[in-house]
Amino acid sequence: MPLLSQQPYKARDFKVSGIDGISDRTIQMHLGLYQGYVKNTNAVTQRLEQFLREGWTAAPDHPEYAALTRQLGFEYGGMVLHEYYFGNLKPNGGTLDPNSRLGQTIQQSFGNIDTWMKDFRAISAMRGVGWAIMYQDPMTGLLSNHWIDLHQNGVPSGFKPILVLDAWEHAFLLDYPPADRPKYIDAFLRNVDWSAVESRLTSEKAIRPTGEQW
Repeated sequence: MPLLSQQPYKARDFKVSGIDGISDRTIQMHLGLYQGYVKNTNAVTQRLEQFLREGWTAAPDHPEYAALTRQLGFEYGGMVLHEYYFGNLKPNGGTLDPNSRLGQTIQQSFGNIDTWMKDFRAISAMRGVGWAIMYQDPMTGLLSNHWIDLHQNGVPSGFKPILVLDAWEHAFLLDYPPADRPKYIDAFLRNVDWSAVESRLTSEKAIRPTGEQW
C-alpha cells in the first residue's frame, strides 16, 4: 500500500443496456454490485493506509490489519474483473472475425476458433460460481482459458485478462435458473464486443516460441 493517500477509485459508467438475453434489470443489479466493490476497495485501502501511518506494520498479527490486508485482493479483484466484464459487452456484439488479430491469435493458441470456443464454453459451464477468463501469457503472447473462483484465487501471475465472463449466479439469476446457465453463456457470447476484447491484446511482437529466452 502507498503511504501517501491516493485518489479514491471511481465507478465507471458502462453503457450496457439492451443486451440480448441479459435483462436491463439484471445489468442494473449487477452494476450496483460492482459499485459496492469500488466502495469497499476504497474503504479497505484508506484503512490500511491509516495502519501504515500509525505503524501497525510492526504488528502483523493485529487482527484488523491482517484481515483487511487479505480482504484487499478480494475487493480489488472484484472491482477490476467487473470492469473487464462490462467493458467486453455491448448489444449485438457481432461475430469473431477469424482473420482479425484476435482471431489469428486464438488460432495460433488453440489450433482453431471452434476448439477455443468449446473450451471456453465448457469452463464457463463448470459447476460452482466464479469467472471464466481467457488470459494472454505475457511471455509467449499465447492465450489460455481459466476458471477463477474467488476473484483473487487461481489467477495466473502476470497474465492479462482478454475476455471475462462472470459466472457467479448474480450475473444471470434474474433471467435464468441456475440449471440454465448455458443459456446465459449463449447470451453473453452473442453480445461480446470483440473489438474491445482485441484491444486488450499485447503487441504481436510479444509472441515467441515457448521456452525461448528473452
